[in-house]
Amino acid sequence: MCCSLSCLVDSPLQLDSAEEKEQDGMERSIQTLSVSSPSPYLPHHKFLFSSLRDLYSQFLKEMIIQPGIAKANLGVSREDVTLEDHPLNPNPDSRWNTYFKDNEVLLQIDKDVRRLYPDMAFFQRPTDYPCLLILDPQNEFETLRRRVEQTTLKSQTVARNRSGVTNVSSPLKSTPSSLSEYEVLPNGCEAHWEVVERILFIYAKLNPGIAYVQGMNEIVGPLYYTFATDPNSEWKEHAEADTFFCFTNLMAEIRDNFIKSLDDSQCGITYKMEKVYSTLKEKDVELYLKLQEQNIKPQFFAFRWLTLLLSQEFLLPDVIRIWDSLFADDKRFDFLLLVCCAMLTLIRDQLLEGDFTLNMRLLQDYPISDVHLILKKAKELQDSK
Repeated sequence: MCCSLSCLVDSPLQLDSAEEKEQDGMERSIQTLSVSSPSPYLPHHKFLFSSLRDLYSQFLKEMIIQPGIAKANLGVSREDVTLEDHPLNPNPDSRWNTYFKDNEVLLQIDKDVRRLYPDMAFFQRPTDYPCLLILDPQNEFETLRRRVEQTTLKSQTVARNRSGVTNVSSPLKSTPSSLSEYEVLPNGCEAHWEVVERILFIYAKLNPGIAYVQGMNEIVGPLYYTFATDPNSEWKEHAEADTFFCFTNLMAEIRDNFIKSLDDSQCGITYKMEKVYSTLKEKDVELYLKLQEQNIKPQFFAFRWLTLLLSQEFLLPDVIRIWDSLFADDKRFDFLLLVCCAMLTLIRDQLLEGDFTLNMRLLQDYPISDVHLILKKAKELQDSK
């Protein structure tokens, strides 16, 4: 594993009650793991990873395999769908009602993960380590792939964005995520994006208070890529489970960015965007006043930078390099603010000379690709305090 991941759980996992933190899912403690030099801790880490991988297998059985078996069985016996439970049952505890709600979430996840890093072929390729629990030919149950293909919500695609808005798009309009545009892999194989889809679906099931929000796919993608491309075959083989827990721990720190009701709180994304400008004012007041004069609000660009941890601003290898520095810093999200300020100060000359339109274009399509230069500048800003 090539990057430092601050996503290693070093305490037992506990599921929250429905009343606690909107069912955040798990209590965790975070510990930076630098795999380039893990020898003093490797036995402990190996034991911990083994335990978590077993736990993830249990999640697969409880949240995908068993419901898939139940769905396959429903309809075999007419009594199962007409007496105690049936597709039109309004009871919120109905298995069918839960199934249909899960389908809405699954459809959005499927749409987003299929277009994950479209400039790379990696996520469309088959993994060398498909999940045997899911793909075992002896198991006859409805997989996530079949759920998407056979979903009853074919008349419309229900999309939930971060703002909680429901978007309904016509299935007649072709989209990049159309099923027909992707090669269908043979039985026994699954693409990397399908593994990411499963990770996000299980996370949504375990964390119903936040479930899935668009953009989470951009967070889990670099984590999974790091594990799945590691030279060590053990990391590759268990990339799905290890990514799930790293993603869960990372979301424990940034989940407030995805909850609109917390936007204006001290832990919300609005406060963090304002912090970018207050930090910029401290470091480069001239540039700050120029952006203020042009009424360029941080919401216009910093929302995406902060929420997605810059994952859409750079190529994937560069994103991983930034995250390596970010996660290795004890105050990682204070450092993220400095990285954002560094990005602004590195193009200060263009911003000071440009008009509103030009500057918006610069900020929404950042022109510098040398992340080492950006990180060096961010470290200079950090040391200048």
